[in-house]
Amino acid sequence: MFSKEQFQKEINQIIKIAIAEDVGDGDHSSLACIPEKAMGEAHLLVKEDGVLAGVEFAQRIFKTVDPTVEFHSLMQDGDPVQKGDLAFRVNGRSQSILKTERFMLNAMQRMSAIATKTNSFVEVLKPFQTQILDTRKTTPGIRALEKWAVRIGGGVNHRYALYDMVMLKDNHIDFAGGIGKAIAKTKTYLKENQLDLKIIVEARDLQEIEEILESHADVYRILIDNFTYAETKKAVALIGELCLTESSGNITLETAPKYAECGVDFISSGALTHSVYNLDLSLKAVL
Repeated sequence: MFSKEQFQKEINQIIKIAIAEDVGDGDHSSLACIPEKAMGEAHLLVKEDGVLAGVEFAQRIFKTVDPTVEFHSLMQDGDPVQKGDLAFRVNGRSQSILKTERFMLNAMQRMSAIATKTNSFVEVLKPFQTQILDTRKTTPGIRALEKWAVRIGGGVNHRYALYDMVMLKDNHIDFAGGIGKAIAKTKTYLKENQLDLKIIVEARDLQEIEEILESHADVYRILIDNFTYAETKKAVALIGELCLTESSGNITLETAPKYAECGVDFISSGALTHSVYNLDLSLKAVL
């Protein structure tokens, strides 16, 4: 799985690329009208109810741009917020604050939106043992941020990328010549390459679930994809304690509890990251 070291490396890389993208050879707007030694203070104002995410990341951005900037957290990642709340304040060179503003806001607004949506799933699933998972349907280049936001919202990360888990989906199965062949080839590949990776196999119907179970493979989880509630209940009963179960396929806040009632261990939703609207936040200078 994704290690802490890999995660920190990804975060540092995101900051480096974003600053280069946004600042380039200089913030000429600030350089033109703000004296180099001018000092200032700004507050992060919350303008919409939700779940806050990205405070720790914002601090890292400010410290990367200018280590002398003082960052004071007034709220923490994962805190519920309401319109009018102040999340943090920063003191330091005005040029540094302005240089950091847009990148920080872009990141926090998106992270907070993801955390808010994730938390809404967590809340409706509270009566059940079912956990909400994210997917790889993330924004290219900032997956680490988006998966971090899912965790802040109370969700659980699925595999990080293609390299940390085997997931045999419909196209893999079809190209391989069927479920049995796909699983057998995967087991051989993992053994030959000395890889210790968990295997998830997608099933499109009850027959495919039976094929997975008949393969006698060490499958970590079966992905029950686009099943009805009745089919999902049958699938869960069929699988029993042999492996974990995951429901997916256009599952919404309204339908998630119904799938959870079927007894699945996980529900995965790409909507946590691919269908969110940024939470409204603003950085305001204190005069």
